[in-house]
Amino acid sequence: MQASIVLKSGKERPVLRRHPWVYSNAIDRFEGKVYPGSTVNVLSHDGKFLAKGLYSPSSQIRVRILTWDEKKVIDHAFFKGRVSKAIEHRAQWVKNTNAIRLIFGESDGLPGLVVDQYADTLVCQFLFVGMEHWKDAIVQALVKQTNCKRIVERSDAAVRAREGLEPHVGVLFGEMPDAPIEVNECGVLYSVDVLNGHKTGFYVDQRDSRDLLSQLAKDKEVLNMFCYTGGFSLAALKGGAKHVTSVDSSGEALAMAQKQMVLNGFDASRATWLDSDAFAVLTQFRKEGRQFDIVVLDPPKFAPSSHHLDKALRAYKEINRAGMQLLRPGGLLFTFSCSGAVDSALFEKTVAMASAEAMTHSSDFEMDFRLMKRLSSGADHPLLTSFPEGDYLKGLMLQRA
Repeated sequence: MQASIVLKSGKERPVLRRHPWVYSNAIDRFEGKVYPGSTVNVLSHDGKFLAKGLYSPSSQIRVRILTWDEKKVIDHAFFKGRVSKAIEHRAQWVKNTNAIRLIFGESDGLPGLVVDQYADTLVCQFLFVGMEHWKDAIVQALVKQTNCKRIVERSDAAVRAREGLEPHVGVLFGEMPDAPIEVNECGVLYSVDVLNGHKTGFYVDQRDSRDLLSQLAKDKEVLNMFCYTGGFSLAALKGGAKHVTSVDSSGEALAMAQKQMVLNGFDASRATWLDSDAFAVLTQFRKEGRQFDIVVLDPPKFAPSSHHLDKALRAYKEINRAGMQLLRPGGLLFTFSCSGAVDSALFEKTVAMASAEAMTHSSDFEMDFRLMKRLSSGADHPLLTSFPEGDYLKGLMLQRA
């Protein structure tokens, strides 16, 4: 008999609204034997079936729901079907690239699982004990349905510790890559270090914004802060930017960016790479009176949790105010937050506060900013209306009036 988790009275409402998480404080009792990764029925306080999910004894999210269909059997065929559906969605909606988010956790009905495709290589992150339990089934499904050459595991995110799991990096299928993987995104070539790069090696979630920047960059002077391996920088150069200045505090990332310059055949004289602290560079450029046609602010996660929120908001306001002050009249600001603890409304409010301060301290009395476009990840990062937590990447494109 399958084990069940019975919810406290009144705690069934999120499940009925199709939210895929059940928190520990919503659980009244257990019926039957549960273990890490086991399939459990989620029942209302009066014993009515609500959903089926996978159990995690260590996390505050005790159950991640897989289905609301009582007749569904959670087995190898179930995961094969979910993987197939995710791949079909990308085949329909994602074009002009072989760097794709193939599976996006809860949004694809596979909570705690991330799979990125880089050409013939897949990179997986198993971030939840339930997905760890079904790892073999998932790998088998990926091998059969993608014809990939190899599958690399990058399950080294800190969130695994909250699941009682050790970090793991290695090869799940095929052989270890002996060089970075080359991918093509909208005509730009990128080298992806799947073993040592951030996350799974590359930020595929910024594809649409990089492409938009490329379309707007012709003959422009561009400043790319927190540039990592130069994704936005290379997109701007592809679009015909006059010059791109890129800043990051990682010398290794900048070295990779410059190798990609050569890979794409771009003129090295059109690019400057600064190994420095972004906050210090923004201050220095402001003092020097430097101005640019386009400024890109794509910082790392300032707020890994709500405990860091106040400090993060101060940092977002500081960099946005500085970035705005470096714009020429008519210039564009691309600004982003990947902090899940900062929702879209709060991010926009913070950017608005930054613009007010930038205008207050400007000698140009006509200075103002227009919100031209809201930016987000692409179709390979689908968002469920029932799961707002999946909307982690927020972006705005503003124009200095």
